[in-house]
Amino acid sequence: MILSSSGLPPPWQQPAISCRHFSIVCGASSSLAGPGPEKKEVVLIGGTGRVGSSTARALARVWPDLQLVLAGRNRERGEGIASEIGAGTKFRAVDIEDLNSVAQAIEGAKLVIHSAGPFQRKNRCTVLEAAIETKVPYIDVCDDLTHAQLAKSLHNKAVEAGVPAIITTGLYPGVSNIMAAELVRLARESSAGSRPRELRFSYFTAGSGGVGPTILATSFLLLSEQVLTYSKGKVVKLDPFSGERIVDFGKAVGKRSVFLINLPEVTTAHEILNIPNVTAKFGTAPFFWNWLLSQIAGMEFLEDYSKVESFARLSDPAVRAIDVLVGGKVSMRVDLDCKDGTRSTGLYTHPDLSVCAGAATAAFVVPILQGKTLPGVWFPEEREGIPIECREGLLEKASTGTSRYAMIVSYYHLH
Repeated sequence: MILSSSGLPPPWQQPAISCRHFSIVCGASSSLAGPGPEKKEVVLIGGTGRVGSSTARALARVWPDLQLVLAGRNRERGEGIASEIGAGTKFRAVDIEDLNSVAQAIEGAKLVIHSAGPFQRKNRCTVLEAAIETKVPYIDVCDDLTHAQLAKSLHNKAVEAGVPAIITTGLYPGVSNIMAAELVRLARESSAGSRPRELRFSYFTAGSGGVGPTILATSFLLLSEQVLTYSKGKVVKLDPFSGERIVDFGKAVGKRSVFLINLPEVTTAHEILNIPNVTAKFGTAPFFWNWLLSQIAGMEFLEDYSKVESFARLSDPAVRAIDVLVGGKVSMRVDLDCKDGTRSTGLYTHPDLSVCAGAATAAFVVPILQGKTLPGVWFPEEREGIPIECREGLLEKASTGTSRYAMIVSYYHLH
């Protein structure tokens, strides 16, 4: 049985209500409403890809007066997507591995959004370096800890240049980090002054979520790495896609198996939010995919990116065929257990990953374009990147189109 301190049932059993003191529950909002800024150029590096184009569409809906520029290699595809989005959207050719090419593409822009993955095994932050050089604010959707730490090493240069940068944004990592940061803050500020003990990130995506071969390659690359978890404040390395756990994602998704995966929010939550025990786990459907991923994990071919890329492209037709059957639903659950026995839970479920990934990334644009982000390179949990007063609005914007979004703080789990 589960009872909340408010007398409410847990989030996955609640109707859509809103109570600011301890709970925010949002249904499907039609748009990211609010006054738009003056016309500003926003360049999306990788804007012709799934996440980049989805972000552009979300921004065009929210701020139609923005001058959106899709920057990539494929002019035909880019111009086609730009025409589809409309609102004056343009295409601009760029070589993301060439610093001068990137600098020329973003010169004078009010923001650059970097979504051209995979970020794994990249030994240079070319787009961020160009942003600092041209003094253009920066956001990325990096999901690799090593690359994120490399970007973080440019913090002092960004401060000196007066450039605000937020890294590892998007859905997960990104929105999941903000959910965790808010659960932790509200628990600590509660009347009980709860002390966090354990944080668990749980993710589910039906099929591939409708992603392309690039993001599929990213998923395979994650299987080549030992998974970082934290136990009693110490790093514990475990095998990828091990440690099965059953998680209840609510009525729309049900109970699903999730497995260990190496994601940056584990380390950032431990270091920034000061949580001694942290894990991240992921699962998919049909269950056959989970079995297949567990068999692939740790295989030697994963060390060679060209082989991983080829395998992703070969797998793409089969993945797409199954996606047609299972859809692209995505769900995130963030659980925080405190030392006094209270628990806080965040739940986010959306029917289409390819859509909500764009809405989530677009939500991070708001504080940075409004001048709320300080110069420097920041993770989502850091208050200098996303101020506390901006978190609730960001989460509400990112929850556009969700079938369920809930944040419940300090309820008791009675066995």
